[in-house]
Amino acid sequence: MSFIDTLRTAFKGGGGERVPLARTFQSPWGWSFENGGARAPFEYRTAVRHAFLDNPVAQRAVRIVAEGVGSAPLNDADPQALSLVRATSAGQSLLETLAAHLLLHGNGFVQIARDGAGKPVELFALRPERVSVVPGDDGWPRAYRYKLGDRTLEIPVEDEDGWPCLIHLKAFHPVDDHYGAGCLSAAEQAVGIHNAAAGWNRALLENAARPSGALVYDGGADAAGLTTDQFDRLKAELSQAYQGGANAGRPMLLEGGLKWQSLSLSPADMDFAELKAAAARDIALAFGVPPMLLGLPGDNTYANYREANRALWRLTLLPLATKILSGLEEGLGPWFPDLDLTIDLDRIPALSEDRERLWKQVSEADFLEPEEKRAMLGIKEGGLK
Repeated sequence: MSFIDTLRTAFKGGGGERVPLARTFQSPWGWSFENGGARAPFEYRTAVRHAFLDNPVAQRAVRIVAEGVGSAPLNDADPQALSLVRATSAGQSLLETLAAHLLLHGNGFVQIARDGAGKPVELFALRPERVSVVPGDDGWPRAYRYKLGDRTLEIPVEDEDGWPCLIHLKAFHPVDDHYGAGCLSAAEQAVGIHNAAAGWNRALLENAARPSGALVYDGGADAAGLTTDQFDRLKAELSQAYQGGANAGRPMLLEGGLKWQSLSLSPADMDFAELKAAAARDIALAFGVPPMLLGLPGDNTYANYREANRALWRLTLLPLATKILSGLEEGLGPWFPDLDLTIDLDRIPALSEDRERLWKQVSEADFLEPEEKRAMLGIKEGGLK
């Protein structure tokens, strides 16, 4: 062990050996169900395209959470550190991008760019599907491999002087040592159902918004059926003149013993709209967004939008923002030892009633000293925390 490693171990208190981690890794985004291949293996980029780019419910849910975290007001902290967190890199907001990555992928990777003096000048969120963990002999990460096409860049966890090079944020995964579990894999099946239902409804609209009927040939007992040429000509005429929304309601001219037999919707078809709404609620559930905020019908869990918005902040936005800010605070700790990145709850309109109730209860507690009241309200010496 070198002198630098000895000093680093002494300051970190690493006198004992860490337990080993699993060095072999099976991607949590590459598994498939053992049901005869009925469901294809989960592939992140394909799932993102189907959910975020093709599905309005999933995209809106992710945007609500990501933009809410990105716009959350922060308490006063080191100005240089706040500028790093608030600055945009390559046109993207750091907090908003990390929130979306953690929701969809379950992992967030932040590269720390430094100047010639070794001070951080930029925080850049890497695409998580391009990053993989490089384990050491004991299984703990020793580097991160970033791969784009045929180019590969290996980023060490720490440089030769012990300064961190990359911050890894991850959601909880109960059976993986290196990677977190995202919400997209849980919502993929509901997204597929919702997209299929939308395609079904579009097909109904293209066919005059009703199920197709049947042409019945009534030529008598001794009459022969339609010839091949007659059948092909009739099929082509139906496709050109009567299918599609532009031809809805057009009268049909039949000849040669043909009559039209309409078909009705079955009870299963009539329930298709409810199936689509249930899939939409499952998508909202996976991403932690109250269905009422997405305009989904039939959901009366919350009395009004104000209660739903408060639940969104309490149950989804604040925990996710706290996880991201705590990870950034820990990663930037070597340069900013006293850094305290927290959300200013008093500047969140959705939580104003809760904060007002807390302030009233604390101010009316006569048995508390002024210093204790300030501590309960999160007020430090000289201002708010």
